[in-house]
Amino acid sequence: MQLYPLFADLSDRPVLVVGGGDVAARKTSMLLKAGAKITVGAPVLGPQLREWVQQGRIAYLPGAYQSAWLDGVWLVIAATRSRPLNARIAAEGHALQRWVNVVDDPALSSFQVPALIDRSPLLVAISSGGAAPMLARRLRERIESLLDPALGSLLQLAQRYRSRIRARYADLGVRRRFYDWLHDDIVLASLRASQPARAEQQLVAALDDYQEPKQQGSVVLVGAGPGDPGLLTLRALRALNEADVILHDALISEEILDLARRDATRISVGKRGGGTHTPQPSIHALLLEHAKAGRRVVRLKGGDPFVFGRGGEELEFLRTHGIAYEVVPGITAAVACAAYTGVPLTHRDHAHSVRLVTAHCQHSVDDLDWAELAREKQTLAIYMGVGQLEKLTQQLIAHGRRAATPFVLVENGSLPQQRTLTGTLGELPTLAARHAIGAPAMLILGEVAAHAEVAHWYGELLSNPSHQAIPAPRHLADAA
Repeated sequence: MQLYPLFADLSDRPVLVVGGGDVAARKTSMLLKAGAKITVGAPVLGPQLREWVQQGRIAYLPGAYQSAWLDGVWLVIAATRSRPLNARIAAEGHALQRWVNVVDDPALSSFQVPALIDRSPLLVAISSGGAAPMLARRLRERIESLLDPALGSLLQLAQRYRSRIRARYADLGVRRRFYDWLHDDIVLASLRASQPARAEQQLVAALDDYQEPKQQGSVVLVGAGPGDPGLLTLRALRALNEADVILHDALISEEILDLARRDATRISVGKRGGGTHTPQPSIHALLLEHAKAGRRVVRLKGGDPFVFGRGGEELEFLRTHGIAYEVVPGITAAVACAAYTGVPLTHRDHAHSVRLVTAHCQHSVDDLDWAELAREKQTLAIYMGVGQLEKLTQQLIAHGRRAATPFVLVENGSLPQQRTLTGTLGELPTLAARHAIGAPAMLILGEVAAHAEVAHWYGELLSNPSHQAIPAPRHLADAA
């Protein structure tokens, strides 16, 4: 082990930073968070350092470095652009037994500043000993995604009640199980939901209970996004890594499921036309069964749980049965498919609003307000409409939408096999049939769809030699 890891208490202790640029400002920012008493020395200060001086948060020594600056300080950061000057600061600091860090120069340093994950009072530090700082930063990013932001608040709460917890649970094994419950159960969920008073009440209630705390089941409705694992939110990833049971839709990819906790039970509750179909009451029954058994359940849905995902029905069911729940939103298909084809859903010249529409069956199509949908200056994002393209086209044109209105039809949006079909409304059914577009596919209709002709960037753009390219908006055509 090259370096001895330690966490230094610098609160109100004098620290010197030599240098006035952006690097010195970044180091000063971290030292301010640690409560250090900071003096910055440099001929000139950058705007951020000047602001902190004016606010009285740091002291300033103007001019070139002087050896006397080292008097009385505990720690030194050398952040100048001159290696000879940095070497001089390091040598003089070491002679006075000061801890010295020379930025990006481990050979001159007596300590390294690690890549840090801050969930105060929890700190996770990663160091490569200066050999590979970029690797340390990448590891920090990966670990960061797994640590709940509410952990800091949880530890602060546990710290306040530490003596009471020790008195209440004198047996070490029982106390350990209590802390396992505290770190994993309803208290953390309440803090995650920004309800600190409720979290404290739950902790106090558990301390007053003469029974050992029992694991309570819960459900998290998680939006998995359109399919690309890279579009999962950090909170969704954490939920997958905490799950005991995952109830997932048919369109959830193996790449996303592979990110989940390895020993979690996976249950497919897919709904696909013409194939296996899990009725909604059966899904409700599974949620209730596993939550009542004390398990942490993730209901993993494609897109967003509250956009044509029946998330509202499932949440209402959970609330009725007294099951604790959370909702983690996901990127819905309309937003993802538009982004992956370079199409803005709104545009000040072409679309003042967006309508999200589902057309998965004849019944849903018949219930649509066609006069409203046919209005100009709006974008239609139509989910599950591949089987109804003929009817959609007929009704929109019959109610006044121009046959020349541009469309984008995106199959397998955000996935490697994405295909993007462009054209005009009047030829939509013919072009979709010619290219054998199948589900899942998102239809985006409106003037903004013309942007795909010049701004498309992902997957295959299907060419249609039989029709003339849709004119792109003027500013895009000029840029091209």
